[in-house]
Amino acid sequence: MSVEKVDTLVVGGGQAGLAMSEHLSNSGVPHLVLERHRIAERWRSERWDSLVANGPAWHDRFPGMEFSDVGPDAFAPKEAVADYFVAYAKQIDAPIRCGVEVKEVQRIVGRPGFRIETSDGVIEANAIVAATGPFQRPVIPAVVPDNTDIQQIHSSAYRNPGQLPDGAVLVVGAGSSGVQIADELMQSGKSVYLSVGPHDRPPRSYRQRDFVWWLGVLGKWDASALEPGTEHVTISVSGARGGRTIDFRRLAAQGMTLVGRTESFNDGVVRFAADLGDNLDHGDANYLSLLDEADAYIARNGLDLPEEPEARTRVQDTQCITDPILQVDLAEAGITTIIWATGFAVDYSWLNVDAFDDNGKPKHQRGVSAEPGVYFLGLPWQSRRGSSFIWGVWHDAKFLADQISTQRKYLAYNTVEHRETEVA
Repeated sequence: MSVEKVDTLVVGGGQAGLAMSEHLSNSGVPHLVLERHRIAERWRSERWDSLVANGPAWHDRFPGMEFSDVGPDAFAPKEAVADYFVAYAKQIDAPIRCGVEVKEVQRIVGRPGFRIETSDGVIEANAIVAATGPFQRPVIPAVVPDNTDIQQIHSSAYRNPGQLPDGAVLVVGAGSSGVQIADELMQSGKSVYLSVGPHDRPPRSYRQRDFVWWLGVLGKWDASALEPGTEHVTISVSGARGGRTIDFRRLAAQGMTLVGRTESFNDGVVRFAADLGDNLDHGDANYLSLLDEADAYIARNGLDLPEEPEARTRVQDTQCITDPILQVDLAEAGITTIIWATGFAVDYSWLNVDAFDDNGKPKHQRGVSAEPGVYFLGLPWQSRRGSSFIWGVWHDAKFLADQISTQRKYLAYNTVEHRETEVA
C-alpha cells in the first residue's frame, strides 16, 4: 500500500485550519489540510438557524479579507460566516482535502515523524497540527435520566422553535448560546425557564462603541490567563436581532422565568441552587465595571463620545428574582423539553501521542505541545483571551507557523556537510 508523505499535516478545515494553512504557506512550509466534512462545517450544520456571529463583521474576520455581503457593523449570519471561510480558502489557495477523516495518529518509532491513518489511506508527516478547536463533543451533564418523557437535546442540536414539541422549555446554561436560544423561544411564544450560573455580561455597545472595541483599547483581549476562580464563568453576549446587551433582569420582566444553577433531578422534579441573586449581582458588577473603565478611558483621552446614562438603569426585579424558585415539577410546569447549553469537551481520541494530561486536556505552551512535532490551534485562552475568536486564532496560527518553520531548519541542518563546507 502506498504511503503519502507531507511535511506538515493540519487536521481540521475550519477557521483554525485555514489560518494555519495561510501562515504555513507564507513560511514556505509544505502542508496538507484534511477536513472530514466541508469547510467550516460546524457553522452550517451544528448551530441553530438564526445564529449570527457574536462580534461585528469589521472585527470577527481574518485581516486578509472583509465580508463581501455583510456591513462592517452588522453581525454575519452563520451561513455567511461559512461562505466567508470557503472564499478565504480559495483566496489563499489552501491545499485542503474535504471528506477525509483522520482516524489515528501515532509517532513513528526509530525516525522522525508520524503515521496517520485516514479514511483515504495512510499519510506520513513530520509535524501534526490539531486544528479541530474546542467545540468537539457536546456535554450534557448526567442530571436527568434519558428514560424520562422529557425531550433532552444539546444546544448544538437545536435549530428553531418549530422543532420542539408543544409545552414549556427549560434552558440550562446562560452563556451566549443558552441566552440567545432562550430569548428566541420566548419571542416565539413559548414559556421559558432559564437556569443561570456564574457569568460575565459585557455591554453590547456603550457610548457608540461595540464591546469588542472596548476590550481592544482597554487591553483586555491580550489578557494571558483567566483570573483565579473564574474558570467556570461564561460570557453572555449576543449579536442577535441587530445586537443588544443581554440583561437577565430585563428578560425576566419580559416573561422569562429565571432560576439558579441546575443541581439535581428526582421523581420528575428539578432542583436549583439558591445562587440566582448572587449570579445576577456578579454579572451586573462585571457590566458596570466595564462601563466605569470605558468612562475613564474617554475622559483620559478626551474622546468626543456621547454620554449614555441610561446604560446604568436597572430593571426592577420580578418575583422569580426576589423569591427564587428552588425546584420545579416538570409535569406541573408543563415543561416538555430541556435544552442543555452546557458547552463542549475536546476529543482527541484520534491523536495517540503523549500530549495530554490525566484529564485528557492538551499539555502545551501557546499551542506548542509537550510532544515534539505536535501542535494545537483554536483552544480557548491558547495564548490570550482572544485566542478562540476568528481574528485571535489567526494570530496564534502565525506563532505556530514560525515555530514549525524554525524546527524544520534545525532538522535540515547537517553537521557533516556543514563541517566539510567550512574546511573547503
